[in-house]
Amino acid sequence: MASAIPVLPEQRVADLYAPYKQELAAKRRITLIGALVLLVLTMIAGRVAEVDADKFFSNIYRFTDYFHRLFFLDTGASVFTDVREWFWGLQKWTRHILDTLLIAYLGTLFGAIGAFLICFAATMNLAVNPARRFLARRFLEFCRTVPEIVFALIFVVAFGLGPVPGVLAIMIHTVGALGKLFAEVVENIDMKPVEGAIASGATRWQAIRYAAVPQVLPNFASYALLRFEINVRGASVMGFVGAGGIGQELIEAIRKFYYSDVSAILLLIIATVMIIDLVTERIRHSLISQEHGR
Repeated sequence: MASAIPVLPEQRVADLYAPYKQELAAKRRITLIGALVLLVLTMIAGRVAEVDADKFFSNIYRFTDYFHRLFFLDTGASVFTDVREWFWGLQKWTRHILDTLLIAYLGTLFGAIGAFLICFAATMNLAVNPARRFLARRFLEFCRTVPEIVFALIFVVAFGLGPVPGVLAIMIHTVGALGKLFAEVVENIDMKPVEGAIASGATRWQAIRYAAVPQVLPNFASYALLRFEINVRGASVMGFVGAGGIGQELIEAIRKFYYSDVSAILLLIIATVMIIDLVTERIRHSLISQEHGR
Protein backbone atom coordinates (compact mmCIF):
# COMPACT_ATOMS: atom_id res chain seq x y z
CA MET A 1 0.00 0.00 0.00
CA ALA A 2 1.36 3.39 -0.98
CA SER A 3 2.48 5.53 1.91
CA ALA A 4 0.62 8.77 2.52
CA ILE A 5 2.34 12.02 1.54
CA PRO A 6 3.07 14.03 4.67
CA VAL A 7 1.46 17.47 4.80
CA LEU A 8 3.05 20.27 6.77
CA PRO A 9 0.91 22.40 9.04
CA GLU A 10 -0.28 25.66 7.48
CA GLN A 11 1.70 27.76 9.94
CA ARG A 12 4.89 25.87 9.10
CA VAL A 13 4.24 26.33 5.37
CA ALA A 14 3.64 30.06 5.94
CA ASP A 15 6.88 30.37 7.92
CA LEU A 16 8.86 28.67 5.15
CA TYR A 17 7.15 30.64 2.37
CA ALA A 18 7.65 34.05 3.99
CA PRO A 19 11.45 34.28 3.33
CA TYR A 20 10.86 33.20 -0.29
CA LYS A 21 8.29 35.98 -0.75
CA GLN A 22 10.72 38.48 0.74
CA GLU A 23 13.51 37.41 -1.61
CA LEU A 24 11.13 37.52 -4.57
CA ALA A 25 9.96 41.01 -3.63
CA ALA A 26 13.58 42.15 -3.22
CA LYS A 27 14.48 40.88 -6.70
CA ARG A 28 11.46 42.65 -8.16
CA ARG A 29 12.49 45.89 -6.47
CA ILE A 30 16.03 45.56 -7.82
CA THR A 31 14.70 44.87 -11.33
CA LEU A 32 12.36 47.87 -11.13
CA ILE A 33 15.13 50.14 -9.85
CA GLY A 34 17.45 48.92 -12.59
CA ALA A 35 14.79 49.60 -15.24
CA LEU A 36 14.19 53.10 -13.87
CA VAL A 37 17.92 53.84 -13.82
CA LEU A 38 18.25 52.60 -17.40
CA LEU A 39 15.31 54.78 -18.47
CA VAL A 40 16.78 57.86 -16.77
CA LEU A 41 20.22 57.24 -18.32
CA THR A 42 18.62 56.77 -21.73
CA MET A 43 16.77 60.07 -21.38
CA ILE A 44 19.96 61.82 -20.29
CA ALA A 45 21.87 60.32 -23.22
CA GLY A 46 19.15 61.44 -25.62
CA ARG A 47 19.24 64.92 -24.10
CA VAL A 48 23.02 65.17 -24.44
CA ALA A 49 22.85 63.85 -28.02
CA GLU A 50 20.11 66.41 -28.80
CA VAL A 51 17.63 63.75 -29.92
CA ASP A 52 14.30 65.24 -30.92
CA ALA A 53 11.76 62.72 -29.58
CA ASP A 54 8.89 64.11 -31.68
CA LYS A 55 10.90 63.90 -34.87
CA PHE A 56 12.21 60.45 -33.93
CA PHE A 57 8.80 58.87 -33.36
CA SER A 58 7.15 60.70 -36.26
CA ASN A 59 9.79 59.38 -38.70
CA ILE A 60 10.45 55.93 -37.27
CA TYR A 61 8.26 54.41 -39.98
CA ARG A 62 10.93 55.39 -42.52
CA PHE A 63 13.25 52.82 -40.95
CA THR A 64 11.02 49.87 -41.82
CA ASP A 65 10.00 51.52 -45.10
CA TYR A 66 13.63 51.57 -46.25
CA PHE A 67 14.00 47.82 -45.70
CA HIS A 68 10.70 47.30 -47.49
CA ARG A 69 12.00 49.13 -50.56
CA LEU A 70 15.12 46.97 -50.70
CA PHE A 71 13.07 44.12 -52.14
CA PHE A 72 11.49 46.03 -54.99
CA LEU A 73 12.97 46.89 -58.37
CA ASP A 74 12.83 50.37 -59.91
CA THR A 75 9.80 49.21 -61.89
CA GLY A 76 7.91 48.57 -58.65
CA ALA A 77 7.93 44.80 -59.09
CA SER A 78 9.25 42.47 -56.42
CA VAL A 79 12.89 41.46 -56.81
CA PHE A 80 11.86 37.81 -56.69
CA THR A 81 9.90 38.19 -59.94
CA ASP A 82 13.07 38.99 -61.92
CA VAL A 83 16.17 37.61 -60.21
CA ARG A 84 18.30 38.28 -63.29
CA GLU A 85 17.47 41.99 -63.11
CA TRP A 86 18.00 41.95 -59.34
CA PHE A 87 21.54 40.56 -59.66
CA TRP A 88 22.38 42.37 -62.90
CA GLY A 89 25.84 43.31 -61.56
CA LEU A 90 26.74 39.88 -60.21
CA GLN A 91 29.96 39.60 -62.22
CA LYS A 92 31.19 43.05 -61.13
CA TRP A 93 30.14 42.56 -57.51
CA THR A 94 31.85 39.17 -57.38
CA ARG A 95 35.14 40.78 -58.42
CA HIS A 96 34.76 43.32 -55.63
CA ILE A 97 33.97 40.57 -53.12
CA LEU A 98 37.15 38.77 -54.19
CA ASP A 99 39.01 42.05 -53.61
CA THR A 100 37.43 42.19 -50.14
CA LEU A 101 38.59 38.65 -49.38
CA LEU A 102 42.11 39.47 -50.55
CA ILE A 103 42.18 42.62 -48.41
CA ALA A 104 41.08 40.60 -45.38
CA TYR A 105 43.53 37.79 -46.18
CA LEU A 106 46.58 40.03 -46.60
CA GLY A 107 45.64 42.15 -43.59
CA THR A 108 45.22 39.03 -41.46
CA LEU A 109 48.43 37.42 -42.74
CA PHE A 110 50.67 40.43 -42.16
CA GLY A 111 48.90 41.23 -38.89
CA ALA A 112 49.36 37.67 -37.61
CA ILE A 113 53.06 37.78 -38.49
CA GLY A 114 53.44 41.09 -36.63
CA ALA A 115 51.51 39.78 -33.64
CA PHE A 116 53.66 36.63 -33.58
CA LEU A 117 56.86 38.69 -33.51
CA ILE A 118 55.66 41.05 -30.77
CA CYS A 119 53.62 38.78 -28.49
CA PHE A 120 56.60 37.10 -26.80
CA ALA A 121 57.94 40.49 -25.68
CA ALA A 122 54.55 41.26 -24.08
CA THR A 123 54.34 38.15 -21.88
CA MET A 124 55.01 37.90 -18.15
CA ASN A 125 56.79 34.55 -18.32
CA LEU A 126 59.10 35.03 -21.33
CA ALA A 127 59.81 38.77 -21.46
CA VAL A 128 63.08 39.54 -19.67
CA ASN A 129 63.02 43.35 -19.82
CA PRO A 130 60.04 44.93 -17.94
CA ALA A 131 60.38 48.19 -19.88
CA ARG A 132 60.26 46.34 -23.19
CA ARG A 133 57.24 44.37 -22.00
CA PHE A 134 55.49 47.60 -21.01
CA LEU A 135 56.15 49.18 -24.41
CA ALA A 136 55.02 46.05 -26.26
CA ARG A 137 51.75 45.93 -24.34
CA ARG A 138 51.05 49.63 -24.88
CA PHE A 139 51.79 49.29 -28.59
CA LEU A 140 49.36 46.39 -28.90
CA GLU A 141 46.73 48.40 -27.01
CA PHE A 142 47.16 51.32 -29.41
CA CYS A 143 46.84 49.08 -32.46
CA ARG A 144 43.59 47.47 -31.33
CA THR A 145 42.02 50.55 -29.70
CA VAL A 146 41.87 52.73 -32.82
CA PRO A 147 39.07 51.43 -35.11
CA GLU A 148 40.05 50.07 -38.50
CA ILE A 149 37.90 52.66 -40.26
CA VAL A 150 39.96 55.46 -38.68
CA PHE A 151 43.22 53.87 -39.84
CA ALA A 152 41.64 53.44 -43.29
CA LEU A 153 40.76 57.14 -43.45
CA ILE A 154 44.32 58.09 -42.55
CA PHE A 155 45.83 55.73 -45.11
CA VAL A 156 43.42 56.85 -47.84
CA VAL A 157 44.75 60.39 -47.39
CA ALA A 158 48.33 59.09 -47.44
CA PHE A 159 48.16 56.50 -50.23
CA GLY A 160 45.01 57.41 -52.14
CA LEU A 161 41.95 55.33 -52.98
CA GLY A 162 42.29 51.58 -53.41
CA PRO A 163 42.83 48.36 -51.47
CA VAL A 164 46.22 49.32 -49.97
CA PRO A 165 44.72 51.52 -47.21
CA GLY A 166 42.30 48.71 -46.34
CA VAL A 167 45.07 46.14 -46.06
CA LEU A 168 47.18 48.43 -43.86
CA ALA A 169 44.24 49.34 -41.62
CA ILE A 170 43.24 45.71 -41.07
CA MET A 171 46.87 44.69 -40.57
CA ILE A 172 47.47 47.22 -37.77
CA HIS A 173 44.25 46.37 -35.96
CA THR A 174 44.99 42.65 -36.33
CA VAL A 175 48.45 43.11 -34.81
CA GLY A 176 46.85 44.58 -31.69
CA ALA A 177 43.99 42.08 -31.40
CA LEU A 178 46.00 38.93 -32.14
CA GLY A 179 49.03 40.16 -30.20
CA LYS A 180 46.97 40.23 -27.01
CA LEU A 181 45.46 36.81 -27.66
CA PHE A 182 48.83 35.30 -28.59
CA ALA A 183 50.44 36.74 -25.46
CA GLU A 184 47.72 35.23 -23.25
CA VAL A 185 48.27 31.83 -24.89
CA VAL A 186 52.02 32.06 -24.31
CA GLU A 187 51.52 33.00 -20.66
CA ASN A 188 49.64 29.72 -20.12
CA ILE A 189 52.26 27.36 -21.57
CA ASP A 190 54.15 24.74 -19.60
CA MET A 191 57.44 26.43 -18.67
CA LYS A 192 59.30 23.21 -17.91
CA PRO A 193 60.40 22.61 -21.54
CA VAL A 194 61.56 26.23 -21.77
CA GLU A 195 63.51 25.99 -18.52
CA GLY A 196 65.01 22.67 -19.63
CA ALA A 197 66.14 24.17 -22.97
CA ILE A 198 67.77 27.14 -21.24
CA ALA A 199 69.44 24.85 -18.68
CA SER A 200 70.94 22.80 -21.52
CA GLY A 201 72.57 25.90 -23.01
CA ALA A 202 69.96 27.22 -25.45
CA THR A 203 69.59 30.95 -25.93
CA ARG A 204 66.35 32.67 -25.04
CA TRP A 205 65.17 32.76 -28.66
CA GLN A 206 66.17 29.13 -29.21
CA ALA A 207 64.16 28.16 -26.14
CA ILE A 208 61.15 30.05 -27.52
CA ARG A 209 61.57 28.48 -30.96
CA TYR A 210 61.93 24.86 -29.83
CA ALA A 211 60.09 24.80 -26.46
CA ALA A 212 57.38 27.48 -26.57
CA VAL A 213 56.28 27.75 -30.20
CA PRO A 214 55.32 24.04 -30.62
CA GLN A 215 52.99 24.40 -27.62
CA VAL A 216 51.16 27.47 -28.90
CA LEU A 217 51.15 27.04 -32.68
CA PRO A 218 47.73 25.29 -32.96
CA ASN A 219 46.09 27.97 -30.82
CA PHE A 220 47.83 30.70 -32.79
CA ALA A 221 46.47 29.26 -36.04
CA SER A 222 42.99 28.94 -34.55
CA TYR A 223 42.95 32.55 -33.39
CA ALA A 224 44.32 33.74 -36.75
CA LEU A 225 41.49 31.97 -38.57
CA LEU A 226 38.95 33.47 -36.19
CA ARG A 227 40.44 36.90 -36.84
CA PHE A 228 40.19 36.29 -40.57
CA GLU A 229 36.43 35.80 -40.19
CA ILE A 230 36.20 39.13 -38.37
CA ASN A 231 38.40 40.88 -40.90
CA VAL A 232 36.22 39.74 -43.81
CA ARG A 233 33.36 41.63 -42.19
CA GLY A 234 35.61 44.60 -41.50
CA ALA A 235 36.93 44.67 -45.06
CA SER A 236 33.36 44.76 -46.36
CA VAL A 237 32.92 48.31 -45.02
CA MET A 238 36.39 49.61 -45.86
CA GLY A 239 35.05 50.77 -49.18
CA PHE A 240 32.87 53.31 -47.36
CA VAL A 241 35.98 55.50 -47.06
CA GLY A 242 37.47 54.52 -50.42
CA ALA A 243 39.67 51.66 -49.19
CA GLY A 244 38.58 49.18 -51.86
CA GLY A 245 36.39 46.10 -51.81
CA ILE A 246 32.67 45.56 -52.10
CA GLY A 247 32.03 48.39 -49.65
CA GLN A 248 32.61 50.94 -52.43
CA GLU A 249 29.80 49.44 -54.50
CA LEU A 250 27.54 49.24 -51.44
CA ILE A 251 28.00 52.85 -50.36
CA GLU A 252 27.50 54.05 -53.94
CA ALA A 253 24.22 52.12 -54.19
CA ILE A 254 23.09 53.55 -50.84
CA ARG A 255 23.91 57.13 -51.83
CA LYS A 256 22.14 56.82 -55.19
CA PHE A 257 19.09 55.09 -53.65
CA TYR A 258 19.48 51.94 -55.78
CA TYR A 259 17.44 49.89 -53.33
CA SER A 260 17.49 46.56 -55.16
CA ASP A 261 21.25 46.84 -55.66
CA VAL A 262 21.71 47.40 -51.93
CA SER A 263 19.77 44.24 -51.07
CA ALA A 264 21.62 42.19 -53.70
CA ILE A 265 25.04 43.33 -52.48
CA LEU A 266 24.08 42.74 -48.85
CA LEU A 267 22.94 39.20 -49.65
CA LEU A 268 26.23 38.50 -51.44
CA ILE A 269 28.20 39.81 -48.46
CA ILE A 270 26.13 37.73 -46.01
CA ALA A 271 26.54 34.59 -48.11
CA THR A 272 30.30 35.15 -48.39
CA VAL A 273 30.72 35.69 -44.66
CA MET A 274 28.63 32.61 -43.87
CA ILE A 275 30.76 30.42 -46.15
CA ILE A 276 33.98 31.80 -44.65
CA ASP A 277 32.64 31.23 -41.14
CA LEU A 278 31.66 27.63 -41.86
CA VAL A 279 34.98 26.75 -43.53
CA THR A 280 37.21 28.41 -40.92
CA GLU A 281 35.10 26.97 -38.08
CA ARG A 282 35.78 23.45 -39.32
CA ILE A 283 39.50 24.16 -39.63
CA ARG A 284 39.66 25.72 -36.16
CA HIS A 285 37.83 22.80 -34.56
CA SER A 286 40.22 20.40 -36.31
CA LEU A 287 43.23 22.29 -34.95
CA ILE A 288 41.78 22.42 -31.43
CA SER A 289 40.93 18.71 -31.46
CA GLN A 290 44.48 17.89 -32.57
CA GLU A 291 45.86 19.98 -29.72
CA HIS A 292 43.64 18.27 -27.15
CA GLY A 293 44.54 14.87 -28.57
CA ARG A 294 48.19 15.29 -27.70
